[in-house]
Amino acid sequence: MKITIIGSGNVGGALAQAFIKAGHEVKIGAQFPLSEKSKKLSALIGEQNFTTTADAVSAAEVIIITTPPEAILKLIPQLGDVRDKVIIDATNSIRTRPEPFATAYHAIRKSANTEKVVKCFNTTGFENMLNPSYGETKADMFIAGGDAQAKQTAMQLATDIGFGKCYDFGGDDKVELIEQFAFCWINLAIMRGEGRNMAFHVIKR
Repeated sequence: MKITIIGSGNVGGALAQAFIKAGHEVKIGAQFPLSEKSKKLSALIGEQNFTTTADAVSAAEVIIITTPPEAILKLIPQLGDVRDKVIIDATNSIRTRPEPFATAYHAIRKSANTEKVVKCFNTTGFENMLNPSYGETKADMFIAGGDAQAKQTAMQLATDIGFGKCYDFGGDDKVELIEQFAFCWINLAIMRGEGRNMAFHVIKR
């Protein structure tokens, strides 16, 4: 699958490495000259995987957004026509949000004129995206959104990089809930001192 990642920080970098390892074609949409974060990532995956945002998006089947949520509204005009592409929102509106929207997901749906948007890869730390295995147990991933094709694509990508299962939280009305679920991981891992090498796994009787 041809994947473009917008954002070269911890989450974007981890996903890029994981998708390349899984055999996907990955491009990072970046400004030139490369930022320090992009230079660090290019040392790991190769500068040939970096290109302009416009070129990266034009060749993509899937676009993954890992930028700060407040940057979304400035980013969307750079994406061009994305109606035939799946967009995965991996952001969380913790400290800021793309005003007047509640989340980046809602901003993308409205401003990019597309329904093929899904919230995914936002509920755990980047360490678990690089390695979701805990012995014989695999961390689970979670999605929310209203488009069936986008959800199926995100589910496939999650399992491709080693997550055990990808659970569906529901439609558009559950996007804010899944961000609150992400806050649960942040609270336990960081605020409560459990450490970043922890993950959620659903068990059933």
